[in-house]
Amino acid sequence: MTDATITSAPELIRAAPELPDLLPPVKLRGGILGFVRRHPAIAVGGALVLAMVLIAVFAPYLGTVDPTALAPTRRTREPSAAFWFGTDMLGRDVYSRVLYGARVSLTVGFSVALLASLAGLIIGLVSGFVRWSDGIIMRVMDGMMSIPPILLAIRGSGGNVIIAITIADIPRVSRLVRAVVLSLREQPYVDAAIAAGTRTPMIILRHILPNTVAPMTVQATYVCASAMIVEAILSFIGAGTPPTIPSWGNIMAEGRALWQVKPYIVFFPAVFLSVTVLAVNLLGDGLRDALDPRMAKRL
Repeated sequence: MTDATITSAPELIRAAPELPDLLPPVKLRGGILGFVRRHPAIAVGGALVLAMVLIAVFAPYLGTVDPTALAPTRRTREPSAAFWFGTDMLGRDVYSRVLYGARVSLTVGFSVALLASLAGLIIGLVSGFVRWSDGIIMRVMDGMMSIPPILLAIRGSGGNVIIAITIADIPRVSRLVRAVVLSLREQPYVDAAIAAGTRTPMIILRHILPNTVAPMTVQATYVCASAMIVEAILSFIGAGTPPTIPSWGNIMAEGRALWQVKPYIVFFPAVFLSVTVLAVNLLGDGLRDALDPRMAKRL
């Protein structure tokens, strides 16, 4: 082999030509700004919910006073620099009562959403997949839906309100999960698991449960918003939290007698309740669009 052959050998090696891309490269918008552009409802709703949670947690450090302290000499004062939201007919600071009332509404909403979702998930999975139990469980759910929450919360304590609203919302969550399970159990991969001898609990855990998480998460946000409204209604009519505990429903109930002359007593808790419910609903709508591939328009 000559030197010319040796020196020209590397020149004979050529890299394969690059093939053209069949599809254009996917450009992902990263960072917080990109997330806000892709999911504006989640961003706005989540920010408002986070703000309300922070207000409830840090209420003692936001310029508040004792929300139950009475001061008859300062009753029904208009909003001012000294009393940002004014005072009620007993001289209590409305600003402090509204901020502390966020704790009650958020606690009830989150607790009901968590308890109703867990109970409804278990009941819906069993009812939808175990055929012989479907009729029995659904009739029990029909009976639970016929019980008004006010009858269960009549004793007027925070725990009773949570239990009452949870019992009323469990059938709704279980019916949603059951409907999803009924469509999933007819899928080929479920039939293949049954044919392979997989036990029913393992089929539910591996193949059914993961596919029910997304719709149940969205439903949980609506349950949370509904629970806060129901708690305010029960407190407004005197069947919810005790009057000694500041809640948005109690504040509006105490100010309804002076609505025409002192509307601020009802206005401020009503605004906080409306904003919180709107934020939770926006969060639920955003999660629905993000978790449902059929609703996705772009990456």
